[in-house]
Amino acid sequence: MKSIRLGEREMDFSRPMVMGILNVTPDSFYDGGEYLSEVRLIERIHQIMEEGASIIDVGAYSTRPGATVVDEKEELGRLSWAVELVRKYYPECWVSIDTYRAKVAEEIVTCLGPVMINDISGGTMDEGMFEYVAKAGVPYVMMHIQGTPQTMQQNPVYEDVVKEVRDFFAERIARLNAMGFDQILLDPGFGFGKTLEHNYQLMNGLDSYSDLDYPLLVGISRKSMIYKLLGGTPADALNGTTVLNTMALMKGASILRVHDVKEAVEAVRMYSQLIAGAGCHLKES
Repeated sequence: MKSIRLGEREMDFSRPMVMGILNVTPDSFYDGGEYLSEVRLIERIHQIMEEGASIIDVGAYSTRPGATVVDEKEELGRLSWAVELVRKYYPECWVSIDTYRAKVAEEIVTCLGPVMINDISGGTMDEGMFEYVAKAGVPYVMMHIQGTPQTMQQNPVYEDVVKEVRDFFAERIARLNAMGFDQILLDPGFGFGKTLEHNYQLMNGLDSYSDLDYPLLVGISRKSMIYKLLGGTPADALNGTTVLNTMALMKGASILRVHDVKEAVEAVRMYSQLIAGAGCHLKES
């Protein structure tokens, strides 16, 4: 698997990592509006780290279906505030920012230091993103999406969702490699322009991306593919999230992106023990 570096540090994928979600948005689908005060935000940062996360992913622009558009200035202000607080209390923590805007990414890196860029659009919503990450050399999460957050769940159609997501990855990887950039992580984009059936087809075929040789990030935390199948709401979807996270680990996931860090860390520990007990090495995607 390709090595991923942030500054002078290299990610260790000998054991899967957990990325804790830190939303500073008023309208995210699960915890929107919960961390808009500094006290609550600091509490959440401590919770994520104390429960064992290796990475904090800061989101300042909700990408749920039909989400309200947030302008660049507002997104940058929210991100800067949260990243500064993470760096204040946990300067050694890996920080990721959830943005598809190259100018926002550049401003954060310039002012606050290197971060991972988590781009829901895989470079399709801002043509300047690939040029920027290639220049900056910061880790880049390339996610697949069909459409935009405003349109993605309006009848998404695929002939073969696993193959089409793979083709998307292959084409975008080739473009970045041609620019001399290789600090790439892959996210199939569960729930982003996919029906419930598409999501489970993706999960079933997750291991088919392993030969691309890049770390695989899986983000299914409390999503509708869980609660629409089982009934209930995002608040009822923790057990289902843990089940699918475990399946993702068994199919080669290197990073789990989650709201509930403790449960994901426990899943990683149990999976790791299972593999060790069988006399096998951890899977690498």
